[in-house]
Amino acid sequence: MADKVKLHYFNGRGKMESIRWLLTVAEVEFDEFHLTNRDQYLKLLNDGDLMFQQVPMVVIDGMKLVQTRAILNYIAEKYNLHGNDIKERVKINMYTEALIELMEMIMILPFAQDPNAKLYNIETKAKERYLPVFEKQLMEHIYLVGSRLSLADVLLMECTLMLEEKFVGILADFRNVKSFQGRMSKIPAISRFLQPGSKRKPQPDDVYVKTVKEVFNLNISLP
Repeated sequence: MADKVKLHYFNGRGKMESIRWLLTVAEVEFDEFHLTNRDQYLKLLNDGDLMFQQVPMVVIDGMKLVQTRAILNYIAEKYNLHGNDIKERVKINMYTEALIELMEMIMILPFAQDPNAKLYNIETKAKERYLPVFEKQLMEHIYLVGSRLSLADVLLMECTLMLEEKFVGILADFRNVKSFQGRMSKIPAISRFLQPGSKRKPQPDDVYVKTVKEVFNLNISLP
């Protein structure tokens, strides 16, 4: 029996949350090991576990994987969530890159000196650059790419929920995206993940921000 997947990260969303989403949709059980102090991080470094001195780090199939996109692609390939051929995969990757770009804008808000000043820019880009692309693609398709669920669909679900947390009603003009969100929420694994008590993390709070800064010895805020 294969060892259970192990996630090494903070007790919060950040870059690990998309990995949690994808493992959940693939119905893969995982354990989490939360960084709560700098000594834990230094031990991972000293043990040679972090190739580029960064987390997230995922232990799977006897490997210690780092770099979020690489981890997501490995899981997607392993559990048939990465398209049927090279052309589908490159489309999935394009959508995935865009969604990660947008979500990372939201991720860094808690670390910004004036997060409210950045909200308008995020909302504008979401409405003008990103959501129209997904709205058009979903006009005649159930999934973003091909005939079955993929990594891109999972990240779009995660991203739209993040957007709605910050901008109530943002999907009002994107009915196809909203319908897609509704369909995704009915997938049993996702339905369970959205319930209280699941491994889905809440929006970052002051404790999360303080822990990240202490672990990485950061004393400044992003501009």
